[in-house]
Amino acid sequence: MAGRNPSLSQAVVKKARTPLYTPEQRARRDSSRWTLVQGILAPVQFVIFLASLGLVLRYLATGEGYEAATMSILAKTLALYLIMVTGSLWEHAVFGQYLLAPGFYWEDMVSFVVIALHTAYLAALLTDALSPNGLMLLALAAYATYVINAGQFLLKLRAARLEAPRAVELTSEGLEVAS
Repeated sequence: MAGRNPSLSQAVVKKARTPLYTPEQRARRDSSRWTLVQGILAPVQFVIFLASLGLVLRYLATGEGYEAATMSILAKTLALYLIMVTGSLWEHAVFGQYLLAPGFYWEDMVSFVVIALHTAYLAALLTDALSPNGLMLLALAAYATYVINAGQFLLKLRAARLEAPRAVELTSEGLEVAS
């Protein structure tokens, strides 16, 4: 095609086809105990989130159940901190760095926002910086960001599963499927 930059096109294809894991990283991921820990903690955290979300919304709608909502937010925050610490240990075991591995850069960046919002909630709670309604709204902001981040990780998990059956390599001649 006229006007197309072949090296740019190859760079775009290479970026789009770069596997999430090298074979060595996949082997480390599959053998790491942190993979199992993450696989357990992620759904546990999600269940805590759903229960807490219900309690927070109940409080905002009725004005009742502030203590239960607060305790649930604290439980969610504790679960978040735990999954972030173990997640960084997982990332180190698989990629050799604790955070911001290229394959998980944006997930980690959004995770920092999630942690910042949950930590802001704790700080506001401990210092009485916000009213109860303000605290619950801050928790909802943290939860909305958490949902985005959880979606990122689910998409990454799906991508990893889709690439597992076969590896796609970019050669000088084009794409080649390895069996």
